[in-house]
Amino acid sequence: MQINKTLGVLVSIILGIYLLLSASNSLSLEAALIKKGIEPELPVERPALAVVEDVGRLDNLPLQDNQSIYQFDDPSSVVYMYVTVRKGNPSDNSDHTWEEVNNFTKWENGLPLDIVVGKAEVILQIGDEAGPLQNELGYDAVAPNATIQIRGNSTTGKDIKNYKIELRSNAGSWRGQTTLNLNKHLFDMARIRNKLSFDLLKQIPNMTSLRTQFVRLMVKDETSSPPQTTFADYGLFTQIEQPNRKFLQNHLLDPNGHLYKATFFEFHRYPDHIRTVDDPLYDEDAFSDILEIKGNSDHSKLIRMLDDVNNEIIPIEQTFEKYFNAENYFTWMAFNILIGNLDTQSQNFYLYSPQNSNTWYFLPWDYDGSLYRQSGFYSYEYFEFGISNYWGAPLHKRVLKVERYREMLYDKIENLVGILTPEKIGGMLQQYKKVTDFYVLQGPDNISYPVALGNYQTAFEEIPNEIMINYDLFQESLNVPMPFFLGVPKVSGGKMMFNWEESYDFNASNIVYDLIISRDLNFQDVVYQTQISHLTLVEIDRLEPGDYFWRVLAKNDIGKIQYPFDVYRDEGARIFPGMKYFYLDNNGRILE
Repeated sequence: MQINKTLGVLVSIILGIYLLLSASNSLSLEAALIKKGIEPELPVERPALAVVEDVGRLDNLPLQDNQSIYQFDDPSSVVYMYVTVRKGNPSDNSDHTWEEVNNFTKWENGLPLDIVVGKAEVILQIGDEAGPLQNELGYDAVAPNATIQIRGNSTTGKDIKNYKIELRSNAGSWRGQTTLNLNKHLFDMARIRNKLSFDLLKQIPNMTSLRTQFVRLMVKDETSSPPQTTFADYGLFTQIEQPNRKFLQNHLLDPNGHLYKATFFEFHRYPDHIRTVDDPLYDEDAFSDILEIKGNSDHSKLIRMLDDVNNEIIPIEQTFEKYFNAENYFTWMAFNILIGNLDTQSQNFYLYSPQNSNTWYFLPWDYDGSLYRQSGFYSYEYFEFGISNYWGAPLHKRVLKVERYREMLYDKIENLVGILTPEKIGGMLQQYKKVTDFYVLQGPDNISYPVALGNYQTAFEEIPNEIMINYDLFQESLNVPMPFFLGVPKVSGGKMMFNWEESYDFNASNIVYDLIISRDLNFQDVVYQTQISHLTLVEIDRLEPGDYFWRVLAKNDIGKIQYPFDVYRDEGARIFPGMKYFYLDNNGRILE
């Protein structure tokens, strides 16, 4: 009897430990198998995670990546992917030819299109320069084991395409992955910025990274007339891991947790879009306009967090410490600031939360736009540097107003500067260059996507210094007023009112606002201008009917100037930052 009681206690303890581990960032059974190089044939049943409620919530645990997942990484290696294209079935939208697949576009005349891109069926085989390899995925396949489609948004309108390959459910996986993203990195002459960023992230605590691999894509199009009988060389791509349930499992996170990809998400409440699935007005497409659902579909925890973030009555310290892990949050922000990944205010990140935890973690995604300050390729907006780049989101704005939290960001910036050294980055670039020298400067890449040798070499020379440039810009952002949004002009009788948000200065400096109204977007034909302080509203006599542009500049005591977040786009899709346009008709109505 004593032995049975002892065994019972041991079983209970082991089960409790297992539940804790499987619900947090620790080792699950599936992940343990993958870590040893074994892929489970069938899903492994685990006890209901709700039992964990009995031992308390798993809040604010450190985010830990599975370092063993990167065991295949070799920065100078190239994997060959052989793709045989066939026309599939209309039931899954795979009944398209290779030509049709490549002719789909999500972007036209500078505007997004609301379409579903078509797919084709493919046989995917992994190999080397001699062909598919035995014991690798698809070696003996004679029937399609995957689908292929173009991926991306604005880049889908370009001649050079990116591709997404999705393996069939019975096809197995490649390195534990069933979705393979192949990117050409059209705007990166060096073709390594995205890979470099994720390889650096592997060395950063409190973050996850994504696996990347140089790939040479070989395509045999059997949907052409006549069908091709040999593989055509499509050149060099970078394969990037897809964050999904499989990703969570492979990285030892909770595969049943919540995972959202930011589409256009600035931590507002979005009540017309973000609803629970049992809400009669729930619309998944509308939800996905803000956040794409990649994990658990119970959105109530997300809504509670957003309610609190946007409730100014609740102190932000209380909200932040309830819902976010400071080490992860400030690491994510500091890395993006230093790497210059500017397009992370509302997209290019994932939010993850394990079951039985209130805590939300930031996970990285898409670094194509990073490390470009010196190149001149991008024209940056006035506010896109340092802290000011994040000031438009309520969460970041409220958090960064707290001095203690700013100090945590400063400390994290200083820590990462010591990791992201020019010497380290330069050494990594030389490893990549062994690959890119061969592929980028030769056919087929240099035929379809010619790269000037001088620009290519310059990119490798400039990138190691980008971190310190962004570090200096971060320091500068501490002394500049924060950006703000302009309001909507209003007409009342014979008067017009212009208003805007209050700017913010970390040094409590006095801010003077310069309101300028002009008939032209270059502000040469000025019809009204004034400077005020301590107010964010100006009333003037009603203007004559016509077209107008207006802006407000915020200036502090040391002469630092900041522009509004607002931008104006003309008919040619050119962007003019820091201003708005309106039309005043003969009846005194304003159209923006």
